[in-house]
Amino acid sequence: MSRSLKKGPYIDERLMGKLQGVKRGDKTAIKTWARRATITPEMVGFTFAVHNGKEFLPVSVREEMVGHKLGEFSPSKKFVRHGGKGTKEAARKKK
Repeated sequence: MSRSLKKGPYIDERLMGKLQGVKRGDKTAIKTWARRATITPEMVGFTFAVHNGKEFLPVSVREEMVGHKLGEFSPSKKFVRHGGKGTKEAARKKK
């Protein structure tokens, strides 16, 4: 469910402050814990290191990402394969 149009998108002020100190296209990642911050057009071209609860994952912002949240591109849960006959056979073939 999106935020109301009256309120506008949530943008973390500290994150925007960090953005002012870095040049566009610079390879240094901007560390952030603000997974709920909405990606704005000013963020395009920057690399963010988004915390997923355990480590910082690099996220390079492109134009297609505008309007989404930073946390969408830094998965916080690891997918564990489901068990079953097919999984066991695949594990045997790898060995």
